[in-house]
Amino acid sequence: MHGRTENQPPLDQSGVALRYLCAVLPMLFHGTVLVWVVFRDQDRLASALVDVGLGVIGLVLMRWRRRRPWPIALATALLTVFSTTATGPAQVAYVSLCTHRRWRQFVPVALVSWLCLVAPYGWKGVTQASVVSTTTGTVVLGGLTVFGLYLRGRRDLAASQREAALAAEREQAQRIEQAKLAERVKISHEMHDVLAHRISLLSMLAGGLAYRTDLTAEETREVALAIQENAHQSLNELRTVLGTLRRDGGMEAPQPNLANLDALFDEVRGAGQQVEVDDSVGNRELLPTQTGRHAYRIVQEALTNARKHAPGSRVTAKLGGRPGDGLRIRVSNPTPSGTSAGPGGRLGLVGLAERTRMAGGTLSHAVQDGHFILDARLPWEASHRDSTGDRG
Repeated sequence: MHGRTENQPPLDQSGVALRYLCAVLPMLFHGTVLVWVVFRDQDRLASALVDVGLGVIGLVLMRWRRRRPWPIALATALLTVFSTTATGPAQVAYVSLCTHRRWRQFVPVALVSWLCLVAPYGWKGVTQASVVSTTTGTVVLGGLTVFGLYLRGRRDLAASQREAALAAEREQAQRIEQAKLAERVKISHEMHDVLAHRISLLSMLAGGLAYRTDLTAEETREVALAIQENAHQSLNELRTVLGTLRRDGGMEAPQPNLANLDALFDEVRGAGQQVEVDDSVGNRELLPTQTGRHAYRIVQEALTNARKHAPGSRVTAKLGGRPGDGLRIRVSNPTPSGTSAGPGGRLGLVGLAERTRMAGGTLSHAVQDGHFILDARLPWEASHRDSTGDRG
């Protein structure tokens, strides 16, 4: 088998070092025993060197244990027949094989490893020491098998958790994109009604100039300024429409704007929601219909969000601005402890953020001093009529 198996993550440097350490420690132990044996019997120097050499070979073979787990585990197990220092590399290679959880591979290697454990005593004879050694080796082999299977279980669990997290992220991203698309489509429907209204108004004003001959110069100037203002607003609203997707469907009812906020506040108060309003918007009659509609939707969503996540709390809504300075909306409410957004939470805010961005404004939300604060800023250009009003 070539390459890493499925659900087997790559090892970092610390993981590689740990596995080589697990192989080297038994080698050092058996190497120390060999030194003591050679010190007592010089004739065993050659066999000790062979033992250590085979152990080093087993250590080198460990490098390919993940690419070829079965051949490396089998080869290092066979080395233990002639080398005690090869025990460490053989054990690490066997555990690596067990993590693949392929029974047809690690069961034969486990049997070979056990036979290699008892093989030396076949020609040396059975003694009490050999029985103790065989029993200990068998217990260690069983423990290594359980440990390898446990590691594989942990890897499978971690892999499934990663996949679940990625799936959740993809699902959330899809919901966000759907919310953005739905908001764009909703805006395009709204813009259709507004543009139709403004174009018909322009047609009526232009028709008046074409057929009425009784208008004074000042009245003609006022009509021309009205046409200019409506044309300017139409261009601004058309820029918002361009780039959005338009679904075919029936016409919607006229959309509310800033003038309908009082009715909205009365409605939610009647339902039991506590709302405190600070409205300091100046020259609100000059606010573009498009901006007023966005402002209404932002306040509406903020009140809905407060009812969902902080029921019974007092909501404070502050509105301010004037032509040339922009329109600011700030809605805040206390944040109960232990609350969190569900799987579809904050999608309303995502839609508002997309709406505000398309309108050329900004929207932010944060929790400060135990209060959830929604802050929106919408552009409000100074109209030509406003700038020339003093001279008219």
